[in-house]
Amino acid sequence: MSTIRSICVYCGSANGNDPVFTEEAIALGTAMAKSGIRLIYGGGSIGLMGDTARAVLEAGGEVTGIIPDFLKQRESLLQDVQETIIVPDMHTRKRLMFERADAFVALPGGIGTLEELVEQMTWSQLGRHKKPILMLDIKGFWRPLLSLFAHMNLSGFIRPGLGLTYLVAEKGEGVIPMLETAADRTEMVEPAPEVAVIGERF
Repeated sequence: MSTIRSICVYCGSANGNDPVFTEEAIALGTAMAKSGIRLIYGGGSIGLMGDTARAVLEAGGEVTGIIPDFLKQRESLLQDVQETIIVPDMHTRKRLMFERADAFVALPGGIGTLEELVEQMTWSQLGRHKKPILMLDIKGFWRPLLSLFAHMNLSGFIRPGLGLTYLVAEKGEGVIPMLETAADRTEMVEPAPEVAVIGERF
């Protein structure tokens, strides 16, 4: 039985300039609901955040939105979710998202999405958790970041024993099987020195 009961999804409060970003966000949300996996997310109703949450709800799934008080208006709080948690600041939001999630998925997004993704990768690198982290690389969105990781490694800034551990999928429907496989392992696989990706691309 899978240990993935909830997934924290990081993604943009915008939709981007290609409809495929929205399509894959909806595909992920639908797949989560069909698998009985709760969505933990930032609480907004706009952009990919809103698309993912509504897809979960429309497919009969459950959603927890966690949003700082000062963002309720800017990100248009989604009212239809089963659980909304209003917090005083971003630090509390990120802590609760971490505590309530069994895995993390980053869809395309902006600086906030990048910051949340990299924070979880840093905590994993330092041994603070072993929860799976996955980048949904829609149309190669995350490839520049993957290239930067490779550059950091080749430049000697990712030291032996502190390699990055993450997953990469290209389709929303491929996310859950990859996360379940990673979560079911008793030990996370050490990435090869040149490539910090576990699993196959979909």
